[in-house]
Amino acid sequence: MELQTHHRQGYEYVDEGEGPVLLLLHGLFGALSNWADVVDAFRPHYRVLIPLLPIYEMPLAQAGVPGLARYVEGFVGALELPAAFTVLGNSLGGHVALVYTLDHPDRVSRLVLTGSSGLFEDGMGGSFPKRGNYGFVQERVAYTFYDPAVATKELVDEIFRITNSNSKCLRIIAIARSAQRHNLTKELHRIHVPVLLVWGLNDTITPPPVAHDFARLLPAAELAFLDHCGHAPMMERPAGFNAYLRRFLRKTAPQPAVLA
Repeated sequence: MELQTHHRQGYEYVDEGEGPVLLLLHGLFGALSNWADVVDAFRPHYRVLIPLLPIYEMPLAQAGVPGLARYVEGFVGALELPAAFTVLGNSLGGHVALVYTLDHPDRVSRLVLTGSSGLFEDGMGGSFPKRGNYGFVQERVAYTFYDPAVATKELVDEIFRITNSNSKCLRIIAIARSAQRHNLTKELHRIHVPVLLVWGLNDTITPPPVAHDFARLLPAAELAFLDHCGHAPMMERPAGFNAYLRRFLRKTAPQPAVLA
């Protein structure tokens, strides 16, 4: 499906459906389309919002996880979202979701993390993007998925264009280094909302032991794995991802008040 974008107060975003809010955050090389299957599955009963994170355009001095969390804060304010909502994040988006939750514990009712950074990440296989090297980019994009066929030529071409821009590459490096610096091991115990962790068993960027660490450190977390799946389960195994998400949302839905 092709996602239609909206603009308000300088923010570009997807806004589909009506109901309780699901706020979706993409990763470092991610895009709005990464969540297309989630949008399609949940918009009949939820309002699904995806802000386009300004990873390649934000001021270099602000290019980092805290800067992106502040951007999400501004987006939430601009759209006047309800008091509490559910936040989903993939990879860097999960890291941003965690920092936002730590900064605004009263605004987040539930968290869903998939392939999240925040404890460990091997985002570029131990190195940063190499400008002008198409083969390197192709290899790194394929490294993201269990099935290299998911790394289509269109996806590789798009990321190659991004990494071939000097200004964008500087921001990618700054944000990647910020993610490595901002380890949340000592902070996660402060997050008490229900958390769903959905991980690919074949994730080589945030491997399965990282998921187990998140499950151990987050007080109210449950962990689910998808086999034959890499770093982006909502793209590579959308049916399985959506099934886990649907079950979690139903189980943790607010219960109606019982009148005396």
